[in-house]
Amino acid sequence: MAAAPVWSVDPRTGKQREQVAVEATAQEVDAVVRGAHAAREALADRGVRAAFLRAAADRLEGSRGHLVEVADAETALGPVRLTGELARTCYQLRAFADIVDEGAFLDVVVDHPDDTATPPVPDLRRYKVPLGVVAVYSASNFPFAFSVAGGDTASALAAGCPVVVKSHPDHPALSELVVSLLRTAAAEHGVDKGVVGLVHGFEAGVELIKHPLVAAAGFTGSVRGGRALFDAAAARPTPIPFHGELGSLNPVVVTEAAAAERAETIGAGLAGSMTLGVGQFCVKPGLVLVPSGAAGDGLLKSLTDAVSDTDAGVLLDHRMRDNFLAGVAERAGLPEVESPVTPGAGGEHTVSAGFLTVPAARLAAEGEHDLLLEECFGPVTVVARYDGEDEVKAVLTRLPGNLTATVQLSAEEAAGQGRGAEILAELTPLAGRVLVNGWPTGVAVAPAQHHGGPYPATTSTSTSVGGTAIERWLRPVAYQGAPEALLPPELRDDNPLGLPRRFNGRLER
Repeated sequence: MAAAPVWSVDPRTGKQREQVAVEATAQEVDAVVRGAHAAREALADRGVRAAFLRAAADRLEGSRGHLVEVADAETALGPVRLTGELARTCYQLRAFADIVDEGAFLDVVVDHPDDTATPPVPDLRRYKVPLGVVAVYSASNFPFAFSVAGGDTASALAAGCPVVVKSHPDHPALSELVVSLLRTAAAEHGVDKGVVGLVHGFEAGVELIKHPLVAAAGFTGSVRGGRALFDAAAARPTPIPFHGELGSLNPVVVTEAAAAERAETIGAGLAGSMTLGVGQFCVKPGLVLVPSGAAGDGLLKSLTDAVSDTDAGVLLDHRMRDNFLAGVAERAGLPEVESPVTPGAGGEHTVSAGFLTVPAARLAAEGEHDLLLEECFGPVTVVARYDGEDEVKAVLTRLPGNLTATVQLSAEEAAGQGRGAEILAELTPLAGRVLVNGWPTGVAVAPAQHHGGPYPATTSTSTSVGGTAIERWLRPVAYQGAPEALLPPELRDDNPLGLPRRFNGRLER
């Protein structure tokens, strides 16, 4: 049987643009993984690794115009958004190159023998080594930053792990273009092009997670797809780490004092956050707890005005559009759910933004309204009107894990008066990033960033954004009693590589 074609599709029209490739067979997946495995030695040199990452950023920047054009044709995200996302991706590659140069991620610890300790301490030297080939599953909504050259790939390469990317079907042409640029950058530094592999097709993704030479995986996508791969990773004869981002509601609590103080500002900010990128951000605020009464009414008026002024937009593909329309209709049909601005079809290929309201009491106990506690991908949010602090607590206790949780406080509450600290403590168990008087859309690439959260937000405690994302692809190993001449240079007493380390209990830099 002939291999299925892989088409690049214009989401603005639903029409096929060009055939990009064919779906990979099991044999082809095997060849790509083995090619990546064979290239791993080329990444052993940290200097080569860092130079490769910087060259990749240079190559991407050098093709900015063409990359953005192709990305926009496949995703309809627009040149402004895509240019910014590409800049973020290049910054991230260079940031990981700096991390590789510094070497602190190796966590070098050297302990000399101490016979006076109880029990006695032998000569022990510990650091971290790369796991091996990493499978990366591209996301639909970030064709640069969470795709072929995105954070999973950049952090894995920085750790010394070759990568095989399973292309997302929403941007296959862009994926082919980006992987060719990464391979060119690799060749500039003597790294075999197999260090970054690419496969297309659903079955190829299944074969990839099962391949015995794949040592770990990174995924960004739906709960259903991510959970299936997570289970497959655990069911292997040798289970492997699976770092998946699956879904998030990203709750927001607006206190009564905050609503009374700045209802218009909060309403407009919420509208901007929930409709950003046509509501296709993984950190879109999907559930907002707003007080009943006049203050909350003012916030809803501001939200209504701002959302009503939002233009219809194109989702990443027509399947997502169909799911959005069906999901909104099902939620809107529940008892006591109202639609002040009805989200739905904006045209044959577009969707219009809107929001739903429901009494918070409906969400406080298990029942048919549980659907409102699940993410709905697209430009819609649910506003739950609460009467009193007890209802807020009752709803929060029912929420699954999230990437973010936000509280909007008044100036007095932010200064430590009132329940601000208490609400922060209630939100902390729910999410990996807790915001005060901000909006969750926009994930800064910074050393202190954490983009992850309790399940189902992610399947591990790691972050996929920021410098510590590299830790996902490393494992510690300790040498005991090894002669100096046999040790890797990272663990020798004279520290020939000048690495940050803890030496006999003292931190050296």
